[in-house]
Amino acid sequence: MKRPDIPIEEVAQFPPPGMAVPVSFAFSPDGGSLTYLHVPDQGRVRRLYAMNAETGEKRVIQASVDPESAELSLEEQLLRQRQRQMGEGITRYSWNAARGIIAIPAQSGVYVKDGMDAPPRLVASAKDGAILTPQISPDGTRLAFVRDAEIYVVPLDAAADSPPRQITFGARGTGKTNGVAEYIAQEEMGRLSGFWWSKDGSLIAFEQADETHIPPYGIVHQGKDDTGAAAREDHRYPFAGEANARVKLGVVSADGGEPVWMDLGDSEDIYLARVTWTPNGALLAQIQNREQTRLDLVEFDLSTGARTIILTETSDVWINLHDMFKPLKSGEFVWASERDGFRHLYLYGEGGDLIRRLTGGEWVVDGLAGVDESARTAYFTGTKDGATERHLYKVSLDGGETERITRESGVHSATLDRAFRRFVDVFSDVNTPPTVNLRSLEDGSLLRSVHVPDDPRVESLSLTPPELVEIESEDGDTLYAALYKPPPRF
Repeated sequence: MKRPDIPIEEVAQFPPPGMAVPVSFAFSPDGGSLTYLHVPDQGRVRRLYAMNAETGEKRVIQASVDPESAELSLEEQLLRQRQRQMGEGITRYSWNAARGIIAIPAQSGVYVKDGMDAPPRLVASAKDGAILTPQISPDGTRLAFVRDAEIYVVPLDAAADSPPRQITFGARGTGKTNGVAEYIAQEEMGRLSGFWWSKDGSLIAFEQADETHIPPYGIVHQGKDDTGAAAREDHRYPFAGEANARVKLGVVSADGGEPVWMDLGDSEDIYLARVTWTPNGALLAQIQNREQTRLDLVEFDLSTGARTIILTETSDVWINLHDMFKPLKSGEFVWASERDGFRHLYLYGEGGDLIRRLTGGEWVVDGLAGVDESARTAYFTGTKDGATERHLYKVSLDGGETERITRESGVHSATLDRAFRRFVDVFSDVNTPPTVNLRSLEDGSLLRSVHVPDDPRVESLSLTPPELVEIESEDGDTLYAALYKPPPRF
């Protein structure tokens, strides 16, 4: 008897077999709970869960916030497309450590839970327009968001119908935007935000993008029921070799007022790649030339906008952007660089002087999981034990050998708690769909199981994992290949 072929519906179904995995892991400020988004029924509608880190008890703390009739705005649809976000229901949330509250953006507005068991309350309504990239200030007192090309701020303790304060001006209706990451930043550079709260919540740095010189490009949605203008979207799309958006960086008081514009350099043809506030209140940015062969880390004078170059990376070919820049309270910072052909971590002093190299070898660091400043320890993921594996490691900021924390051969990703005692380990290999465990950060030992794959489609479709084989190249190097065997026939 021949085994049935895999139905085409299963090939295109989301999520794929075995891939309905929890996402967006975060620890509560007190470290007692782990929160995450999950779909319990192999579907697409995500709910907000919490797991007691000591007992392992799991429960839904918020099933939904939107009414069933809520529809995605065009702006939200575009943002989700650029995030490759296919889930529904609650798709984003964030903890505020200062007040122990949870923010949940939704189509009807932004909601806040004053603790895990509190009911959600509306703090900003979308009835007057779509709300983009809402962010709570670090001190937990105010919410900022973008509406119709401008930034607004509203106190979290104000009534739900209180009008927000507009703090940027001059963009709406002009082809410019304030506080919105331009297309290239979102799609090509992995930067989805266009504004950034200062650490004390008093200032907001924001991007102003000018696309008025870029011709509109029409996208017609073939096959839709709509026709004419309703079936067409116009976007100012920056084609290769043509003009990009002109970008400025301003700083404005969270109470409003005239912004101070930062000096991004002489050339208009640059990319504002990253913006960061340090723990000590300094504003830094990573600025890349259009050829992407030079990357400057610069610090700004907040009163004048003048800039000082802290360090510069150059390449004859290409500089890969990353998110492995970590300013420390001491004034030092951890930085990743591929200057020797492999991405590794370096420790710098406050003025940009290199203190020491932290990692090295013919392998790459692919993620900075966290830095424990009190213990002078950096945690990172990398390929030190083989190009087909990824593990969590730690290394002292004062120098020394790296130490591997995860043990099972395969691919690991990690989310650390604030106290640097535990971490969420998402693990998979060629035989195992992603599994999620809570582990000790000291030695990688298992503390609690969070998620074990339980998808009957994996077995029913006879999905056979590949066999990893070694192949020796003509140069004598060892390569690896995934050899797929045909499924059994009956």
